Amino acid sequence: MPIIFHRQVFLAEEVDTYMAPNVAIGIQDFSTIIENNYFYIDKTAFLKEWWDSGDSVTLITRPRRFGKTLTMSMTEQFFSLEYAGRSDLFESFEIWKNKEYRKLQGTYPVISLSFARIKERDYEKTKQKMCEILRNIYIKFSYIKESARLTDADRAYYDRMLAEDIRETDATSSLYQLSDFLYRYYGKKVIILLDEYDTPMQEAFVDGYWEELVAFTRSLFNSTFKTNPALERGIMTGITRASKESIFSDLNNLEVVTTTSDKYATTFGFTESEVFHALEECGLESEKNEVKRWYDGFIFGTHKDIYNPWSILNYLDSQQYTTYWANTSANSLVGKLVREGNRNIKEKFEKLLCGECIWSEIDEQIVYNQLNGNEQAVWSLLLASGYLKVLSYEKYKDIPEGTEPKYQLALTNLEVKLMFQRMIRDWFATVQPDYNDFVKAMFIGDVDAMNEYMNRVALQTFSYFDTGDRASGAEPERFYHGFVLGLLVDLQDRYYVKSNRESGFGRYDVMLEPKHLGQENAVILEFKARSTRKEKSLEETAQSALEQIRQRKYREELKTKGIKEEQIKEYGFAFEGKTVLIVD
Repeated sequence: MPIIFHRQVFLAEEVDTYMAPNVAIGIQDFSTIIENNYFYIDKTAFLKEWWDSGDSVTLITRPRRFGKTLTMSMTEQFFSLEYAGRSDLFESFEIWKNKEYRKLQGTYPVISLSFARIKERDYEKTKQKMCEILRNIYIKFSYIKESARLTDADRAYYDRMLAEDIRETDATSSLYQLSDFLYRYYGKKVIILLDEYDTPMQEAFVDGYWEELVAFTRSLFNSTFKTNPALERGIMTGITRASKESIFSDLNNLEVVTTTSDKYATTFGFTESEVFHALEECGLESEKNEVKRWYDGFIFGTHKDIYNPWSILNYLDSQQYTTYWANTSANSLVGKLVREGNRNIKEKFEKLLCGECIWSEIDEQIVYNQLNGNEQAVWSLLLASGYLKVLSYEKYKDIPEGTEPKYQLALTNLEVKLMFQRMIRDWFATVQPDYNDFVKAMFIGDVDAMNEYMNRVALQTFSYFDTGDRASGAEPERFYHGFVLGLLVDLQDRYYVKSNRESGFGRYDVMLEPKHLGQENAVILEFKARSTRKEKSLEETAQSALEQIRQRKYREELKTKGIKEEQIKEYGFAFEGKTVLIVD
């Protein structure tokens, strides 16, 4: 595939040194990129692949910043009557090699819209924003309003869509009606492109108005994509595949292309050969391995070594390594799910942060109202969002009948790992001084200070780790596992952080083994929640936790590695509600 750079950059006969390509950051309009000779990797083969498929309506899911919007812009400008005669946009690319496809350029009415910017805190504002987008589309095509092909009733409907307050029934049928108007005006069926369809849905889940939005969205999608005789083809893009039952219940004509599909696998994101060629052209060939470590790791279908395009563009522009992609979003939904997740979620997250793999069933149909209580749904969302990758998976023929295959999952790359580390640090941002003082006291053996600081940390953060359906502080396990993740992230440069898990919160120990022997103390922590049936006091629970350390002789494991007796600190932690007691 051709890689187009700024035309003045790579003329080897004229210059002796390499220059960075003319990279335009954040431009998602295809014609702007081509007309200004900005860096572009040819993805026009998608147009032929999609058209040849014959699919009536296609839903394509990919992580954010993977070229979905640019691809939709390219598709609009190839097919739209508005761009008739714009062969200059495509003649340098793969699609123009096919004479039959040249005839398709600029021949269809196209309705293009995006929900990417709809991130409101309540349903009414979300619906208002969606209605504004629909109104603007009607404004764009207002020249057809006075056509003789439209009736007085049609024009009355058109006027209602141009009004400030649009009725819900008019809004949900608006794209259906406009398709019909355009079909009669041009004598050709329409192509409808809807970018980032699920952005409002994610916000609705986070802010608690999911059910309201589902009803509106289902009605809009059904009239637009299912019962629309004026529809030629349609494409929707998003991050997730919302469950068929919630949004797409009536769309049996929907072709779904997820990250596990081979269809369009190389359209979104950059392949390794594309990235390496760009690096070579920029004189950055020596950086291939490091670029791969930071930004590779995405897998679409059977295609491995897909690179994050947003990060690659930014790296080519600045030639600096940092978390470009991770910084483009607040990741509010992901943070909420991990922070409020149950013990299993946090334990598996520990493994992921330590570079290990986890196994889980995956359901690509995301059921948003199950995310709070369904571990499988959480890992499925993280996979769809690009934070996890599939290393391998079980096949039905190899597993017992009646069971579902499990997928081997890992963090996608270094950039993603650093993003999660930052997210965990942010959990304790409001209590950072007390948290830092606690860690210092722990390593020097100041138990009084440890108790003082830990109780302040716990008091302020217990509620933060609780889910909404639980009494604040009723389940210390959720805080505890978040706290362990905090230790793992903050101390990983100096310590090997090891945990020995057992089911339930009955016991859970952590060993902090210094990476540089003799320079710092080792620490063993044992955590227990008080059982009122078994223990008379919090002191008794804490002593029991300490005794478990000694019974299991964890100290001996450290001594065999050359750590001196006096350099090993042992602490028993006891939890009761928001109260913590530590003994040594």
